[in-house]
Amino acid sequence: MAAGLVAATVVTTALAGWLGLQVSEQRAAEQRQQDILAAARQSALNFTSLDYRHYTRDSENVLDGATGDFKKQFAAQTRQLTKLVAKNKSVSEGQVLEAGITRSDERSARVLVVADSKVTNTAAPEGQARTYRLQLDLTYEKGRWLTSGVEFVG
Repeated sequence: MAAGLVAATVVTTALAGWLGLQVSEQRAAEQRQQDILAAARQSALNFTSLDYRHYTRDSENVLDGATGDFKKQFAAQTRQLTKLVAKNKSVSEGQVLEAGITRSDERSARVLVVADSKVTNTAAPEGQARTYRLQLDLTYEKGRWLTSGVEFVG
């Protein structure tokens, strides 16, 4: 009888440990998804909210959340874009409507984002509404999710 009690205790302890590990892994996965979505939303917001009056700051916000080829390409275009948005007095006020993860693991993710923006400039002083469907690729680096690619889709 004592052996049965010991066996039951061992099985119960092992099962409790296994269940605890499963719950911990589930919480980590949920937190990772929340972190990915938050980073993608912020990146899309930074990308769709630019103002000629402080374009240097706005473009730095994009670059701060970027990495890899996307960061290099955006940085290379910043000088030309600064002149273009200043010349046209462009202001874009973005708003993220939806975001969803299509795939993710511990190091990378792909997120689809739908964002609206109101764009005003010298050609459209009253403003134009624009809707963007973006595919963002994110990479986990140094404790942060950073955008490594942006593609306009749909």
